[in-house]
Amino acid sequence: MDNKRLIVFLIFSLSVLLLWQKWETEHTPPQPQQVKPSASVPSPDQKLTEKPASSVDTGSELLKGSTIHVKTDVMDVGISTVGGDLRSLDLFKYHDSKDPEKPYSFFHSGGGRTYVAQSGLIGEGLPTHRTVFTSSSSEYELKPGQDMLQVRLEGPENAGFRVEKIYTFRKGSYVVDVSYDIRNLGTSAIQPYAYFQLLRDGEAPEGDTRFAKTYTGVGVYTEKSKFVKENFGEIAKGKTDYPKNDDNGWIAMIQHYFVSAWIPEEHAKREYYTKQIGTDLYSAGIVMPVGSIAPGKEGKISVPLYVGPQEQNLLAGLAPGLDLVVDYGWLTVIAKPLFWVLSMFYKWVQNWGVAIVLLTVCIKLIFFPLSAASYKSMAKMRALNPKLQVLKEQYGEDKQRMNQAMMELYKTEKVNPLGGCLPILVQIPVFIALYTVLLTTVELRNAPFMLWIKDLSIPDPYYVLPLIMGVTMLLQTKMNPAPPDPIQAKVMQIMPVAMSIFFFFFPAGLVLYWLVNNILSISQQWYITRTIGKETAALNAKR
Repeated sequence: MDNKRLIVFLIFSLSVLLLWQKWETEHTPPQPQQVKPSASVPSPDQKLTEKPASSVDTGSELLKGSTIHVKTDVMDVGISTVGGDLRSLDLFKYHDSKDPEKPYSFFHSGGGRTYVAQSGLIGEGLPTHRTVFTSSSSEYELKPGQDMLQVRLEGPENAGFRVEKIYTFRKGSYVVDVSYDIRNLGTSAIQPYAYFQLLRDGEAPEGDTRFAKTYTGVGVYTEKSKFVKENFGEIAKGKTDYPKNDDNGWIAMIQHYFVSAWIPEEHAKREYYTKQIGTDLYSAGIVMPVGSIAPGKEGKISVPLYVGPQEQNLLAGLAPGLDLVVDYGWLTVIAKPLFWVLSMFYKWVQNWGVAIVLLTVCIKLIFFPLSAASYKSMAKMRALNPKLQVLKEQYGEDKQRMNQAMMELYKTEKVNPLGGCLPILVQIPVFIALYTVLLTTVELRNAPFMLWIKDLSIPDPYYVLPLIMGVTMLLQTKMNPAPPDPIQAKVMQIMPVAMSIFFFFFPAGLVLYWLVNNILSISQQWYITRTIGKETAALNAKR
Protein backbone atom coordinates (compact mmCIF):
# COMPACT_ATOMS: atom_id res chain seq x y z
CA MET A 1 0.00 0.00 0.00
CA ASP A 2 2.97 2.33 0.58
CA ASN A 3 3.72 2.24 -3.12
CA LYS A 4 0.09 2.64 -4.17
CA ARG A 5 0.09 6.31 -5.14
CA LEU A 6 3.39 5.97 -6.96
CA ILE A 7 2.13 2.93 -8.88
CA VAL A 8 -1.08 4.72 -9.82
CA PHE A 9 0.83 7.77 -10.98
CA LEU A 10 3.19 5.69 -13.10
CA ILE A 11 0.35 3.71 -14.68
CA PHE A 12 -1.62 6.88 -15.35
CA SER A 13 1.40 8.59 -16.89
CA LEU A 14 2.20 5.54 -19.00
CA SER A 15 -1.38 5.34 -20.27
CA VAL A 16 -1.41 8.98 -21.32
CA LEU A 17 2.07 8.68 -22.83
CA LEU A 18 1.08 5.65 -24.91
CA LEU A 19 -2.02 7.47 -26.11
CA TRP A 20 0.01 10.50 -27.20
CA GLN A 21 2.59 8.33 -28.93
CA LYS A 22 -0.19 6.56 -30.81
CA TRP A 23 -1.67 9.89 -31.90
CA GLU A 24 1.71 11.24 -32.97
CA THR A 25 2.52 8.10 -34.93
CA GLU A 26 -0.80 8.15 -36.77
CA HIS A 27 -1.36 11.85 -37.21
CA THR A 28 1.97 13.66 -37.50
CA PRO A 29 2.31 15.00 -41.04
CA PRO A 30 5.19 13.46 -42.97
CA GLN A 31 8.36 15.24 -43.97
CA PRO A 32 7.76 17.06 -47.25
CA GLN A 33 8.80 15.11 -50.32
CA GLN A 34 9.29 16.54 -53.81
CA VAL A 35 6.95 14.72 -56.14
CA LYS A 36 6.88 15.45 -59.86
CA PRO A 37 3.75 14.76 -61.86
CA SER A 38 4.09 11.55 -63.79
CA ALA A 39 4.47 11.98 -67.54
CA SER A 40 2.16 9.02 -68.05
CA VAL A 41 -0.77 10.73 -66.36
CA PRO A 42 -2.98 12.43 -68.97
CA SER A 43 -4.43 15.86 -68.38
CA PRO A 44 -8.19 16.49 -68.27
CA ASP A 45 -7.94 17.91 -71.80
CA GLN A 46 -7.03 14.47 -73.13
CA LYS A 47 -9.49 11.68 -73.78
CA LEU A 48 -10.64 9.70 -70.75
CA THR A 49 -8.75 6.54 -69.85
CA GLU A 50 -10.24 3.43 -68.26
CA LYS A 51 -9.62 4.89 -64.78
CA PRO A 52 -11.13 8.39 -64.58
CA ALA A 53 -9.16 9.46 -61.48
CA SER A 54 -5.88 9.00 -63.34
CA SER A 55 -7.05 11.67 -65.79
CA VAL A 56 -7.37 14.39 -63.14
CA ASP A 57 -4.73 17.08 -63.61
CA THR A 58 -1.90 16.66 -61.09
CA GLY A 59 -0.53 20.18 -61.49
CA SER A 60 -0.04 21.82 -58.10
CA GLU A 61 0.42 25.46 -59.10
CA LEU A 62 -2.50 27.76 -58.32
CA LEU A 63 -2.78 30.12 -61.30
CA LYS A 64 -3.73 33.71 -60.56
CA GLY A 65 -7.08 35.11 -61.60
CA SER A 66 -9.70 37.63 -60.56
CA THR A 67 -11.62 37.05 -57.33
CA ILE A 68 -15.39 36.88 -57.03
CA HIS A 69 -16.55 37.73 -53.50
CA VAL A 70 -19.60 35.99 -52.06
CA LYS A 71 -21.05 36.83 -48.66
CA THR A 72 -23.76 34.91 -46.81
CA ASP A 73 -24.92 35.07 -43.21
CA VAL A 74 -22.39 32.39 -42.14
CA MET A 75 -19.42 32.72 -44.50
CA ASP A 76 -17.35 35.04 -46.67
CA VAL A 77 -16.10 33.26 -49.82
CA GLY A 78 -13.51 34.07 -52.46
CA ILE A 79 -13.96 32.31 -55.83
CA SER A 80 -11.16 32.53 -58.37
CA THR A 81 -12.03 32.96 -62.04
CA VAL A 82 -9.34 30.36 -62.72
CA GLY A 83 -11.21 27.07 -62.53
CA GLY A 84 -13.89 28.62 -60.35
CA ASP A 85 -11.84 27.41 -57.36
CA LEU A 86 -12.91 28.20 -53.81
CA ARG A 87 -9.67 29.93 -52.79
CA SER A 88 -10.77 31.56 -49.51
CA LEU A 89 -13.55 30.95 -47.01
CA ASP A 90 -14.02 32.67 -43.64
CA LEU A 91 -16.53 31.46 -41.05
CA PHE A 92 -18.26 34.32 -39.21
CA LYS A 93 -19.36 32.25 -36.20
CA TYR A 94 -15.79 31.28 -35.29
CA HIS A 95 -12.92 33.68 -34.71
CA ASP A 96 -9.22 33.39 -35.36
CA SER A 97 -7.27 31.62 -32.61
CA LYS A 98 -4.92 34.60 -32.24
CA ASP A 99 -7.18 37.54 -33.08
CA PRO A 100 -10.75 37.40 -31.70
CA GLU A 101 -11.71 40.31 -33.98
CA LYS A 102 -11.05 38.28 -37.15
CA PRO A 103 -13.28 35.46 -38.46
CA TYR A 104 -11.74 32.01 -38.76
CA SER A 105 -10.02 31.51 -42.11
CA PHE A 106 -10.86 27.97 -43.24
CA PHE A 107 -9.89 27.92 -46.93
CA HIS A 108 -6.85 30.00 -47.87
CA SER A 109 -4.13 30.30 -50.49
CA GLY A 110 -1.03 32.37 -49.94
CA GLY A 111 1.37 33.05 -47.12
CA GLY A 112 2.89 29.60 -47.51
CA ARG A 113 -0.42 27.83 -46.80
CA THR A 114 -2.82 26.12 -49.22
CA TYR A 115 -6.32 24.78 -48.64
CA VAL A 116 -8.77 25.12 -51.55
CA ALA A 117 -11.66 23.30 -53.23
CA GLN A 118 -11.38 22.58 -56.94
CA SER A 119 -13.50 20.90 -59.59
CA GLY A 120 -13.57 20.39 -63.33
CA LEU A 121 -14.66 18.22 -66.22
CA ILE A 122 -12.76 15.39 -67.88
CA GLY A 123 -13.13 15.10 -71.64
CA GLU A 124 -11.62 16.57 -74.76
CA GLY A 125 -11.75 20.36 -74.62
CA LEU A 126 -13.91 20.55 -71.48
CA PRO A 127 -13.04 23.13 -68.76
CA THR A 128 -10.87 22.04 -65.81
CA HIS A 129 -9.69 23.82 -62.67
CA ARG A 130 -7.14 25.59 -64.87
CA THR A 131 -9.72 27.06 -67.24
CA VAL A 132 -10.59 30.76 -66.94
CA PHE A 133 -14.30 31.42 -66.31
CA THR A 134 -16.23 34.67 -66.47
CA SER A 135 -19.01 36.03 -64.26
CA SER A 136 -21.57 38.78 -64.67
CA SER A 137 -20.52 40.30 -61.32
CA SER A 138 -17.57 40.27 -58.95
CA GLU A 139 -19.68 40.79 -55.81
CA TYR A 140 -22.56 38.67 -54.52
CA GLU A 141 -24.38 38.88 -51.21
CA LEU A 142 -27.22 36.91 -49.64
CA LYS A 143 -29.61 39.72 -48.72
CA PRO A 144 -31.95 39.69 -45.68
CA GLY A 145 -35.07 37.76 -46.62
CA GLN A 146 -33.24 35.68 -49.24
CA ASP A 147 -32.96 31.93 -48.67
CA MET A 148 -30.71 31.09 -51.63
CA LEU A 149 -27.98 32.69 -53.70
CA GLN A 150 -26.56 31.37 -57.00
CA VAL A 151 -23.26 32.36 -58.60
CA ARG A 152 -23.00 31.37 -62.28
CA LEU A 153 -19.63 31.14 -64.00
CA GLU A 154 -19.46 30.89 -67.80
CA GLY A 155 -16.86 28.66 -69.42
CA PRO A 156 -15.00 29.84 -72.53
CA GLU A 157 -16.87 29.65 -75.81
CA ASN A 158 -16.40 26.43 -77.70
CA ALA A 159 -17.90 25.21 -80.97
CA GLY A 160 -18.74 21.85 -79.44
CA PHE A 161 -20.40 22.71 -76.13
CA ARG A 162 -21.37 25.38 -73.60
CA VAL A 163 -20.55 24.94 -69.87
CA GLU A 164 -21.76 26.78 -66.78
CA LYS A 165 -20.33 26.20 -63.33
CA ILE A 166 -22.86 27.09 -60.64
CA TYR A 167 -22.37 27.67 -56.90
CA THR A 168 -25.51 27.59 -54.75
CA PHE A 169 -25.40 29.06 -51.23
CA ARG A 170 -28.25 28.84 -48.71
CA LYS A 171 -29.14 30.84 -45.64
CA GLY A 172 -27.63 29.50 -42.42
CA SER A 173 -25.96 26.58 -44.23
CA TYR A 174 -22.36 25.41 -44.49
CA VAL A 175 -23.28 23.28 -47.51
CA VAL A 176 -22.39 24.71 -50.93
CA ASP A 177 -23.77 22.95 -54.02
CA VAL A 178 -21.25 22.83 -56.88
CA SER A 179 -22.91 22.09 -60.22
CA TYR A 180 -22.14 21.91 -63.92
CA ASP A 181 -24.59 22.51 -66.77
CA ILE A 182 -23.20 21.14 -70.04
CA ARG A 183 -24.95 21.71 -73.37
CA ASN A 184 -23.76 19.59 -76.28
CA LEU A 185 -23.59 21.81 -79.39
CA GLY A 186 -21.85 19.17 -81.51
CA THR A 187 -23.13 16.51 -83.84
CA SER A 188 -22.23 13.43 -81.75
CA ALA A 189 -22.89 12.33 -78.17
CA ILE A 190 -20.32 13.06 -75.47
CA GLN A 191 -19.73 11.21 -72.18
CA PRO A 192 -17.86 13.56 -69.83
CA TYR A 193 -16.79 12.93 -66.26
CA ALA A 194 -16.61 15.49 -63.45
CA TYR A 195 -14.05 15.60 -60.66
CA PHE A 196 -14.35 17.35 -57.30
CA GLN A 197 -11.27 17.62 -55.09
CA LEU A 198 -9.81 19.27 -52.02
CA LEU A 199 -6.23 20.50 -52.20
CA ARG A 200 -4.36 21.02 -48.94
CA ASP A 201 -0.87 21.28 -47.49
CA GLY A 202 0.17 18.84 -44.78
CA GLU A 203 0.52 21.36 -41.95
CA ALA A 204 -1.67 21.02 -38.87
CA PRO A 205 -3.88 24.05 -38.12
CA GLU A 206 -2.88 26.66 -35.59
CA GLY A 207 -3.67 25.59 -32.04
CA ASP A 208 -2.28 22.07 -32.29
CA THR A 209 0.50 21.55 -29.75
CA ARG A 210 2.47 18.59 -28.48
CA PHE A 211 0.01 18.28 -25.60
CA ALA A 212 -3.09 18.88 -27.73
CA LYS A 213 -2.43 17.08 -30.99
CA THR A 214 -5.35 16.14 -33.22
CA TYR A 215 -5.77 14.38 -36.54
CA THR A 216 -5.09 16.23 -39.77
CA GLY A 217 -5.65 14.24 -42.93
CA VAL A 218 -8.14 12.56 -45.23
CA GLY A 219 -11.24 10.61 -44.25
CA VAL A 220 -13.22 8.30 -46.55
CA TYR A 221 -16.54 6.64 -45.75
CA THR A 222 -18.52 3.96 -47.59
CA GLU A 223 -21.13 1.51 -46.33
CA LYS A 224 -18.74 -1.35 -47.02
CA SER A 225 -15.53 -0.09 -45.44
CA LYS A 226 -17.08 2.38 -42.97
CA PHE A 227 -14.83 5.23 -41.80
CA VAL A 228 -11.21 5.05 -42.98
CA LYS A 229 -8.56 7.64 -42.10
CA GLU A 230 -5.65 8.20 -44.48
CA ASN A 231 -2.92 10.43 -43.11
CA PHE A 232 -0.65 12.33 -45.43
CA GLY A 233 2.27 10.00 -44.81
CA GLU A 234 0.27 7.02 -46.10
CA ILE A 235 -0.88 9.01 -49.12
CA ALA A 236 2.70 10.03 -49.93
CA LYS A 237 3.77 6.38 -49.84
CA GLY A 238 0.75 5.18 -51.80
CA LYS A 239 -0.30 2.93 -48.91
CA THR A 240 -4.01 3.71 -48.87
CA ASP A 241 -6.72 1.36 -47.66
CA TYR A 242 -10.03 2.85 -48.76
CA PRO A 243 -12.28 1.42 -51.54
CA LYS A 244 -11.59 3.14 -54.84
CA ASN A 245 -14.99 2.58 -56.47
CA ASP A 246 -18.46 2.59 -54.95
CA ASP A 247 -21.94 4.09 -55.29
CA ASN A 248 -22.15 5.69 -51.85
CA GLY A 249 -20.12 7.54 -49.25
CA TRP A 250 -18.05 10.72 -49.08
CA ILE A 251 -14.45 11.98 -48.91
CA ALA A 252 -13.19 14.70 -46.58
CA MET A 253 -10.23 16.70 -45.37
CA ILE A 254 -10.26 16.65 -41.57
CA GLN A 255 -8.53 18.96 -39.13
CA HIS A 256 -9.02 20.16 -35.57
CA TYR A 257 -12.65 21.30 -35.10
CA PHE A 258 -13.43 21.68 -38.84
CA VAL A 259 -14.01 19.53 -41.90
CA SER A 260 -14.58 19.91 -45.63
CA ALA A 261 -16.30 17.05 -47.43
CA TRP A 262 -17.65 16.21 -50.87
CA ILE A 263 -20.97 14.40 -50.36
CA PRO A 264 -22.41 13.01 -53.62
CA GLU A 265 -25.94 11.66 -53.64
CA GLU A 266 -26.40 8.01 -52.76
CA HIS A 267 -26.45 5.30 -55.47
CA ALA A 268 -24.37 7.39 -57.89
CA LYS A 269 -21.21 5.77 -59.20
CA ARG A 270 -17.97 7.39 -58.11
CA GLU A 271 -14.24 6.80 -57.91
CA TYR A 272 -12.30 8.03 -54.87
CA TYR A 273 -8.70 9.14 -55.14
CA THR A 274 -5.91 10.66 -53.04
CA LYS A 275 -2.58 11.94 -54.31
CA GLN A 276 0.53 13.78 -53.27
CA ILE A 277 0.92 16.28 -56.09
CA GLY A 278 3.74 18.51 -54.92
CA THR A 279 6.02 19.38 -52.06
CA ASP A 280 3.86 18.90 -48.97
CA LEU A 281 0.67 19.24 -51.04
CA TYR A 282 -2.11 16.64 -51.18
CA SER A 283 -5.40 16.21 -53.02
CA ALA A 284 -8.41 14.08 -52.15
CA GLY A 285 -11.46 13.83 -54.33
CA ILE A 286 -13.99 11.94 -56.40
CA VAL A 287 -14.64 11.40 -60.08
CA MET A 288 -18.20 10.83 -61.30
CA PRO A 289 -19.74 10.20 -64.72
CA VAL A 290 -22.03 12.93 -66.00
CA GLY A 291 -23.67 10.48 -68.39
CA SER A 292 -24.16 10.51 -72.13
CA ILE A 293 -25.25 13.86 -73.59
CA ALA A 294 -26.84 13.66 -77.02
CA PRO A 295 -26.38 16.47 -79.60
CA GLY A 296 -28.47 19.49 -78.70
CA LYS A 297 -29.17 18.20 -75.19
CA GLU A 298 -27.99 19.22 -71.72
CA GLY A 299 -26.27 17.21 -69.04
CA LYS A 300 -26.09 18.17 -65.38
CA ILE A 301 -24.14 17.06 -62.33
CA SER A 302 -24.14 18.51 -58.81
CA VAL A 303 -22.20 17.56 -55.68
CA PRO A 304 -22.68 19.23 -52.27
CA LEU A 305 -19.57 20.49 -50.48
CA TYR A 306 -19.71 20.83 -46.69
CA VAL A 307 -17.26 23.39 -45.30
CA GLY A 308 -17.71 24.07 -41.62
CA PRO A 309 -17.47 22.98 -38.00
CA GLN A 310 -17.57 19.41 -36.75
CA GLU A 311 -20.94 19.78 -35.05
CA GLN A 312 -22.04 16.19 -34.54
CA ASN A 313 -25.80 16.66 -34.81
CA LEU A 314 -25.40 18.73 -37.96
CA LEU A 315 -23.02 16.26 -39.61
CA ALA A 316 -25.14 13.22 -38.75
CA GLY A 317 -28.07 14.76 -40.61
CA LEU A 318 -26.09 15.44 -43.80
CA ALA A 319 -24.77 11.98 -44.69
CA PRO A 320 -24.39 8.53 -43.13
CA GLY A 321 -21.21 8.35 -41.05
CA LEU A 322 -20.22 11.98 -41.52
CA ASP A 323 -20.35 12.55 -37.75
CA LEU A 324 -17.50 10.02 -37.45
CA VAL A 325 -15.04 12.75 -38.41
CA VAL A 326 -15.40 13.72 -34.74
CA ASP A 327 -13.09 10.86 -33.89
CA TYR A 328 -12.84 9.84 -30.23
CA GLY A 329 -10.59 6.89 -31.05
CA TRP A 330 -10.61 3.63 -29.11
CA LEU A 331 -12.58 5.17 -26.23
CA THR A 332 -15.55 6.20 -28.38
CA VAL A 333 -17.86 3.92 -26.40
CA ILE A 334 -17.15 6.07 -23.31
CA ALA A 335 -16.61 9.43 -25.00
CA LYS A 336 -19.92 9.60 -26.91
CA PRO A 337 -22.13 9.15 -23.81
CA LEU A 338 -19.98 11.71 -21.99
CA PHE A 339 -20.53 14.24 -24.76
CA TRP A 340 -24.26 13.48 -24.85
CA VAL A 341 -24.58 14.14 -21.11
CA LEU A 342 -22.40 17.25 -21.41
CA SER A 343 -24.67 18.53 -24.21
CA MET A 344 -27.78 17.92 -22.12
CA PHE A 345 -26.33 19.95 -19.26
CA TYR A 346 -25.40 22.74 -21.68
CA LYS A 347 -28.97 22.94 -23.01
CA TRP A 348 -30.05 23.39 -19.42
CA VAL A 349 -27.49 25.94 -18.15
CA GLN A 350 -26.25 27.54 -21.44
CA ASN A 351 -22.65 27.57 -20.20
CA TRP A 352 -20.16 24.88 -21.20
CA GLY A 353 -18.00 25.49 -18.10
CA VAL A 354 -20.95 24.96 -15.76
CA ALA A 355 -21.90 21.91 -17.83
CA ILE A 356 -18.40 20.48 -17.24
CA VAL A 357 -18.79 21.04 -13.49
CA LEU A 358 -22.15 19.25 -13.47
CA LEU A 359 -20.73 16.39 -15.55
CA THR A 360 -17.85 16.07 -13.07
CA VAL A 361 -20.30 15.79 -10.19
CA CYS A 362 -22.19 13.06 -12.06
CA ILE A 363 -19.01 11.10 -12.77
CA LYS A 364 -17.99 11.45 -9.13
CA LEU A 365 -21.35 10.12 -7.98
CA ILE A 366 -21.07 7.13 -10.33
CA PHE A 367 -17.62 6.28 -9.02
CA PHE A 368 -18.47 7.13 -5.40
CA PRO A 369 -18.47 3.47 -4.17
CA LEU A 370 -15.13 2.75 -5.85
CA SER A 371 -13.59 5.97 -4.56
CA ALA A 372 -14.92 5.22 -1.07
CA ALA A 373 -13.21 1.82 -1.14
CA SER A 374 -9.96 3.46 -2.17
CA TYR A 375 -10.12 6.13 0.53
CA LYS A 376 -11.05 3.58 3.20
CA SER A 377 -7.98 1.59 2.25
CA MET A 378 -5.84 4.76 2.49
CA ALA A 379 -7.35 5.66 5.85
CA LYS A 380 -6.60 2.22 7.26
CA MET A 381 -3.06 2.41 5.90
CA ARG A 382 -2.62 5.81 7.51
CA ALA A 383 -3.73 4.36 10.84
CA LEU A 384 -1.07 1.66 10.45
CA ASN A 385 1.75 4.14 9.87
CA PRO A 386 2.97 4.15 13.52
CA LYS A 387 3.17 0.34 13.54
CA LEU A 388 4.96 0.32 10.18
CA GLN A 389 7.47 2.82 11.53
CA VAL A 390 8.12 0.51 14.51
CA LEU A 391 8.75 -2.40 12.11
CA LYS A 392 11.16 -0.28 10.12
CA GLU A 393 13.14 0.59 13.24
CA GLN A 394 13.04 -3.02 14.42
CA TYR A 395 14.34 -4.65 11.22
CA GLY A 396 16.50 -1.82 9.91
CA GLU A 397 18.12 -2.75 6.59
CA ASP A 398 16.80 -6.31 6.54
CA LYS A 399 14.24 -5.69 3.80
CA GLN A 400 13.20 -9.32 3.45
CA ARG A 401 12.21 -9.69 7.09
CA MET A 402 10.70 -6.20 7.00
CA ASN A 403 8.43 -7.18 4.10
CA GLN A 404 7.42 -10.42 5.79
CA ALA A 405 6.52 -8.54 8.97
CA MET A 406 4.52 -5.99 6.96
CA MET A 407 2.54 -8.75 5.22
CA GLU A 408 1.75 -10.30 8.58
CA LEU A 409 0.62 -6.92 9.91
CA TYR A 410 -1.64 -6.37 6.88
CA LYS A 411 -3.12 -9.83 7.36
CA THR A 412 -3.72 -9.27 11.07
CA GLU A 413 -5.30 -5.86 10.55
CA LYS A 414 -7.27 -7.12 7.48
CA VAL A 415 -5.86 -4.42 5.21
CA ASN A 416 -5.21 -4.96 1.50
CA PRO A 417 -2.18 -2.82 0.53
CA LEU A 418 -3.38 -2.66 -3.06
CA GLY A 419 -7.06 -2.25 -2.23
CA GLY A 420 -7.16 1.36 -3.41
CA CYS A 421 -5.49 0.86 -6.79
CA LEU A 422 -8.30 -0.67 -8.85
CA PRO A 423 -10.85 2.11 -8.23
CA ILE A 424 -8.37 4.70 -9.47
CA LEU A 425 -7.29 2.62 -12.48
CA VAL A 426 -10.92 2.18 -13.54
CA GLN A 427 -11.30 5.97 -13.73
CA ILE A 428 -8.29 6.49 -16.02
CA PRO A 429 -10.17 5.53 -19.26
CA VAL A 430 -12.93 7.96 -18.27
CA PHE A 431 -10.34 10.71 -17.78
CA ILE A 432 -8.75 10.02 -21.18
CA ALA A 433 -12.17 9.82 -22.88
CA LEU A 434 -13.21 13.14 -21.35
CA TYR A 435 -9.87 14.63 -22.39
CA THR A 436 -10.63 13.56 -25.97
CA VAL A 437 -14.14 15.02 -25.80
CA LEU A 438 -12.94 18.38 -24.49
CA LEU A 439 -10.08 18.49 -26.98
CA THR A 440 -12.15 17.46 -30.01
CA THR A 441 -15.56 19.09 -29.51
CA VAL A 442 -15.94 22.23 -31.63
CA GLU A 443 -18.83 23.38 -29.44
CA LEU A 444 -16.24 24.26 -26.77
CA ARG A 445 -14.18 26.36 -29.20
CA ASN A 446 -14.49 30.04 -28.20
CA ALA A 447 -16.86 28.95 -25.39
CA PRO A 448 -16.40 31.15 -22.30
CA PHE A 449 -16.77 30.03 -18.69
CA MET A 450 -16.46 33.07 -16.44
CA LEU A 451 -14.08 35.91 -15.57
CA TRP A 452 -10.76 35.41 -17.40
CA ILE A 453 -11.68 32.05 -18.97
CA LYS A 454 -12.89 33.20 -22.40
CA ASP A 455 -12.24 29.95 -24.28
CA LEU A 456 -12.46 26.49 -22.68
CA SER A 457 -10.68 24.85 -25.61
CA ILE A 458 -7.33 26.56 -24.99
CA PRO A 459 -5.04 26.68 -21.92
CA ASP A 460 -5.79 29.08 -19.09
CA PRO A 461 -3.97 32.28 -20.19
CA TYR A 462 -2.96 33.14 -16.60
CA TYR A 463 -2.42 29.54 -15.38
CA VAL A 464 -4.75 30.13 -12.45
CA LEU A 465 -6.68 26.87 -12.79
CA PRO A 466 -3.51 24.70 -13.10
CA LEU A 467 -2.00 26.38 -10.03
CA ILE A 468 -5.13 25.89 -7.94
CA MET A 469 -5.27 22.30 -9.16
CA GLY A 470 -1.66 21.85 -8.01
CA VAL A 471 -2.63 23.11 -4.54
CA THR A 472 -5.47 20.57 -4.36
CA MET A 473 -3.09 17.80 -5.43
CA LEU A 474 -0.64 18.87 -2.73
CA LEU A 475 -3.43 18.75 -0.16
CA GLN A 476 -4.40 15.27 -1.36
CA THR A 477 -0.79 14.14 -0.98
CA LYS A 478 -0.75 15.39 2.62
CA MET A 479 -3.96 13.46 3.34
CA ASN A 480 -2.52 10.19 2.03
CA PRO A 481 -0.29 7.90 4.11
CA ALA A 482 3.34 8.92 3.77
CA PRO A 483 5.57 6.30 2.09
CA PRO A 484 8.25 4.96 4.45
CA ASP A 485 10.85 5.18 1.70
CA PRO A 486 12.43 8.71 1.56
CA ILE A 487 12.77 8.62 -2.24
CA GLN A 488 9.12 7.72 -2.70
CA ALA A 489 8.16 10.46 -0.27
CA LYS A 490 10.10 13.05 -2.32
CA VAL A 491 8.44 11.83 -5.55
CA MET A 492 5.02 12.29 -3.95
CA GLN A 493 5.97 15.84 -2.91
CA ILE A 494 7.23 16.76 -6.38
CA MET A 495 4.29 15.20 -8.25
CA PRO A 496 1.76 18.04 -7.61
CA VAL A 497 4.24 20.61 -8.93
CA ALA A 498 5.05 18.50 -11.99
CA MET A 499 1.38 17.84 -12.74
CA SER A 500 0.55 21.55 -12.43
CA ILE A 501 3.18 22.42 -15.03
CA PHE A 502 1.92 19.54 -17.15
CA PHE A 503 -1.60 20.97 -17.07
CA PHE A 504 -0.39 24.42 -18.14
CA PHE A 505 -0.67 23.12 -21.71
CA PHE A 506 -4.06 21.41 -21.36
CA PRO A 507 -7.39 22.98 -22.39
CA ALA A 508 -8.95 25.01 -19.58
CA GLY A 509 -12.06 22.83 -19.79
CA LEU A 510 -10.07 19.71 -18.91
CA VAL A 511 -8.24 21.47 -16.04
CA LEU A 512 -11.62 22.65 -14.77
CA TYR A 513 -12.86 19.06 -14.73
CA TRP A 514 -9.75 17.84 -12.89
CA LEU A 515 -9.90 20.70 -10.36
CA VAL A 516 -13.56 20.07 -9.51
CA ASN A 517 -12.86 16.34 -9.32
CA ASN A 518 -9.99 16.99 -6.89
CA ILE A 519 -12.15 19.21 -4.66
CA LEU A 520 -14.87 16.55 -4.51
CA SER A 521 -12.25 13.85 -3.86
CA ILE A 522 -10.72 15.84 -1.00
CA SER A 523 -14.16 16.29 0.59
CA GLN A 524 -14.94 12.59 0.24
CA GLN A 525 -11.52 11.51 1.49
CA TRP A 526 -11.66 13.86 4.48
CA TYR A 527 -15.07 12.51 5.49
CA ILE A 528 -14.04 8.85 5.13
CA THR A 529 -10.68 9.36 6.86
CA ARG A 530 -12.42 11.10 9.75
CA THR A 531 -14.98 8.29 10.01
CA ILE A 532 -12.36 5.53 9.88
CA GLY A 533 -10.27 7.40 12.45
CA LYS A 534 -13.19 7.45 14.90
CA GLU A 535 -13.89 3.73 14.28
CA THR A 536 -10.22 2.87 14.83
CA ALA A 537 -10.07 4.94 18.03
CA ALA A 538 -13.22 3.23 19.37
CA LEU A 539 -11.81 -0.21 18.50
CA ASN A 540 -8.48 0.54 20.22
CA ALA A 541 -10.36 1.78 23.29
CA LYS A 542 -12.20 -1.55 23.54
CA ARG A 543 -8.92 -3.41 23.31
